[in-house]
Amino acid sequence: MRKFKMSKTNPIPFDSDKQMAVIKCSICTGEMVAGFKNKEDGYFTEVMLIKNEADIEKFKKTYKITEIKKEY
Repeated sequence: MRKFKMSKTNPIPFDSDKQMAVIKCSICTGEMVAGFKNKEDGYFTEVMLIKNEADIEKFKKTYKITEIKKEY
């Protein structure tokens, strides 16, 4: 799994009509990755690694998101 560092100057584009914010959680390792899942085909675009609650808040603030779905 490739990890991306979120850029302050050029964030990955997010279209709330076509994508939904998702945190993918590994059952085995507990690793969490925030990103966007395409509503039509289910393709997941990784945006950032989540290490703690502060990272989740940073992701929400950057993309102006209020709700994030968790998937295991």
